[in-house]
Amino acid sequence: MSASELSPTHPPSTAEPLREWVVVIALGLLLGLQPVTTDLYLPALPQLKHELGLTPSATQWTLSVVILAFGFGQLIWGSIADRHGRQPVLRWGLSLYVLASLVAVLARDLGVLVAARAAQGAMLSAAVVCGRATIRDLYAPEHGARVMAHASTGIGLVALAGPIIGGLTATYLGWRATLGVLMLAGLGTLAYVWLLLPETLPMARRQSVRSWAEMLSDWRQILRHPTFRAHAMLTSSTYGGLYVYLALSAFVFIEIHGVQRTHYGLVMAAISLAYLIGTVFCRRTLPHRGLIGTVRIGAWASLCGGLLMVAVSLAQVFSQHLPPAWTLLPGMCVYAFGHGIHQPCGQTGVVASFPTRAGAASALSGFVLAFSAFLIGAVVAWWSSLHGWAGTIHPMTLGMGLGGICTAWLGLGRVQRDGAPGLYA
Repeated sequence: MSASELSPTHPPSTAEPLREWVVVIALGLLLGLQPVTTDLYLPALPQLKHELGLTPSATQWTLSVVILAFGFGQLIWGSIADRHGRQPVLRWGLSLYVLASLVAVLARDLGVLVAARAAQGAMLSAAVVCGRATIRDLYAPEHGARVMAHASTGIGLVALAGPIIGGLTATYLGWRATLGVLMLAGLGTLAYVWLLLPETLPMARRQSVRSWAEMLSDWRQILRHPTFRAHAMLTSSTYGGLYVYLALSAFVFIEIHGVQRTHYGLVMAAISLAYLIGTVFCRRTLPHRGLIGTVRIGAWASLCGGLLMVAVSLAQVFSQHLPPAWTLLPGMCVYAFGHGIHQPCGQTGVVASFPTRAGAASALSGFVLAFSAFLIGAVVAWWSSLHGWAGTIHPMTLGMGLGGICTAWLGLGRVQRDGAPGLYA
């Protein structure tokens, strides 16, 4: 791997100037499809569980398989996108995502539903890989981080509306309709990128056909890069804590606290609003504090949010009474605020040192994140089924607490030491 490839100032170029707002909206749609796929149907999970006669752990597989397929899919799509360009991958991936969503709507048993959700995850990975790689195609790292923060604000708006739409849809139309909304979201995203987003990877920077051995060698080289490792670990850690919330919050709020589905949608919207505020803060802070300084602030927010969640568990242990549902919100919101800072910084950081292999770096980072989340999901499913822990808030509160502590450790340590793009060029 040449020194020029590691340079953060490698000048990205496209055949024609591209308006930034087109890129921002495209990124918001492409990356926003991930929280839509994982979050929008969460208010319907208890409903799905009862209608199909499933256990809570079996129900969580409809989320876990999305994450696992999403991780493996990125390894495949990343190399294809680096070789053939972003547009072919986006068009095929989004078209098949829509088809998988239709199958999920029509599913009559858990097996078909899980298979359709796995296909959604695999096709979703094409959108996310190309979205992240597009940033490196077009912009240098610091500029790319600001553009990503703008896009993350759009993602926050999508995440803000998603739970409310999901709660209302599940309440009045049922869980199948929530999956139908995913199909419509995929169609809308496909139409936008097909009509308005041009190809962003010039022919001169495309990779030649490579064997699996060569791709494995590329991934090893990328994985050995300290800056990549720092940001990949950060994004995986912050998302891991969030995944605990995604996997368990519906059962904690709806089944343990007795919150209505529509009200639970508002709870999720509040978390999304905190994430949205975090992205705005990130965008405004980056020009003054830079990538590393902004991550430092996010790390403190992650730590505070995690400790607030631990405090709720301790309050129940000492009082022997279930704390009110609202006591969970401060910790969740502070954690989501930190997540809104870490995601645009981390997703930019993982590709910053690889202008000619942005797809491969994005894919590898996404795989690490998704596989970590899948393992966390398996542990959470086991933990929440144990005697003495089942039917309690503790797996969620303590799991998010651990996520906040790990994220802070990485953001205040590893990223501060190794996270500056070009440091090891």
